[in-house]
Amino acid sequence: MSDVLRLDGVSKTYGADGPAPVEALRAFDLTVARGEVVALVAPSGSGKSTLLHIAGLLDTTDTGRVVLQGRDMTDLGDKARTEARRVDVGFVYQFHHLLPEFSAAENIILPQLANGTGQGAAAARAGELLDRVGLSHRADHRPAELSGGEQQRVAFCRALANAPALLLADEPTGNLDPETSDKVFGVLMDLVRETGLSALIATHNHELAGRMDRVIHLGAAG
Repeated sequence: MSDVLRLDGVSKTYGADGPAPVEALRAFDLTVARGEVVALVAPSGSGKSTLLHIAGLLDTTDTGRVVLQGRDMTDLGDKARTEARRVDVGFVYQFHHLLPEFSAAENIILPQLANGTGQGAAAARAGELLDRVGLSHRADHRPAELSGGEQQRVAFCRALANAPALLLADEPTGNLDPETSDKVFGVLMDLVRETGLSALIATHNHELAGRMDRVIHLGAAG
């Protein structure tokens, strides 16, 4: 299997020129193979969010390289990084961040329209994804009308709307009760396996981490 994501010697320090610099990552290496689901287990303050933001091209490195889909992203400009992120990366966060004024289906359609997909094809894709997570009957409901677990399932669908190669998830079930968390995580894993994409999923839950292909432990300061 080829690598979908590779980080080579990635370092990041915030406030390097200030009185109290914070070293978030130090010479960190990581690979995620095609079709592989990797758990990232990390305590608070360990650089977990920084790592995910760098992997997802939302932040830049001080040193090291970021290679996505075989392409070195390290020195690309903002426009090229935005394009690569829109096409190749899907994001899921602890809080769903759905747009409250739009329905579940519309939340999945919008990122597709931004990527140049036609309205009809985008609506069909949204319907397909909602069916996969058991929410076809909730397609026209707005986020406030959905339970926490349903909202997060819609967020999963939105992340996969443009068929990315890589899914990055930051505590995707961390805001749910244990029973709902287990069910929603199962839905996420089924989606990932069915679509064959790669995933890097940060979690504090060791039981959930054990259900993935590989576990990486990230300590303080990388």
